[in-house]
Amino acid sequence: MIRVLIVDDSPTSREYLRHIIASDENLEVAGVAEDGREAVELAEKKRPDVITMDIQMPRMDGYEATRLIMDRCPVPIVVISSSLIPEQVKNTFRAIRAGAVAALEKPRGPGHPESGRMVAKIIQTVKLMSEVRVIRRYSKRQKDEMGKVPHRLPKMADMRLPNIKLVAIGASTGGPPVIRSILSRLDRTFPVPLLFVQHISPGFLQGMTDWLGKETDVSVEIPRHGDLILPGAAYFAPDGYHMGITRKGEIILSKKEPIKGLRPAVSYLFSSVGEAFGAEAMGILLTGMGKDGAPELKMMRDKGALTIAQDKESSVVHGMPGEAIKLGAAKHIFSSEEIASFLVRMKDKI
Repeated sequence: MIRVLIVDDSPTSREYLRHIIASDENLEVAGVAEDGREAVELAEKKRPDVITMDIQMPRMDGYEATRLIMDRCPVPIVVISSSLIPEQVKNTFRAIRAGAVAALEKPRGPGHPESGRMVAKIIQTVKLMSEVRVIRRYSKRQKDEMGKVPHRLPKMADMRLPNIKLVAIGASTGGPPVIRSILSRLDRTFPVPLLFVQHISPGFLQGMTDWLGKETDVSVEIPRHGDLILPGAAYFAPDGYHMGITRKGEIILSKKEPIKGLRPAVSYLFSSVGEAFGAEAMGILLTGMGKDGAPELKMMRDKGALTIAQDKESSVVHGMPGEAIKLGAAKHIFSSEEIASFLVRMKDKI
């Protein structure tokens, strides 16, 4: 059984989450906390397999509780918060930086048309995140490791790089902190645009891009149809739209049917980039559940693109990059830190 600690200051929300957890035979409620301070105490006492964490709470909010738990007794934390209140969305991504592994929108009541989907997503995410290996954040060892040249990186002086015009990146579960770590190593002088599809609960995208814009020196944007992409900028597919690109560098936004339930889909982006730029593109598939983008990364590689998949050790979930590796889609397999270092080191080679 997967033991879940529920943290929420609302009695109604606590009871509903308790009902959701109890509805699955593989889950059980290990404890319930009314605020962040109690959450820290129960996390140390109960040692749950996973925690669902509200953000806005009295005495101690979800961000501070996440930070303390990840320092004292690391456990997978799934933030379940409102996507309608900007301050809560902002603090959600602060919690992710502190070590939370996923963020979901608070479920609507049983009568809401989206209720079934949201409940299923919570159960699926809690189960999956319970298997994630988490570590203490910001340890001295981690800080000492930052900035070291990863040993697996090819020597840039020995590499012959194609004339890369843009970088396309896909991510799902565990993606936001990895994307932050990559963009924090770059700036607006990066010579090509970066296009992203990040699977994220509806309503959180604007908060994520605002967070990334403040945390990094890259221009972070949610584009409109027809926008011309520019070097040194990161473009994220909007909620509910597939994103592609023309050979002229113009954004394509499409309301075509979801691909295997996903819109935006990494597969749409990679297909579009592969068709438009071929060997002049780079494709990177980061942490995430499922297989989205893996076959299309193989297509990009077959067209001569430089392709990278994140390794298992640094992935929260190795579904998408793992599938790409199985298909032979990745020319390189790197950790998240190695991917960032690779982009930094290749900057002068593009």
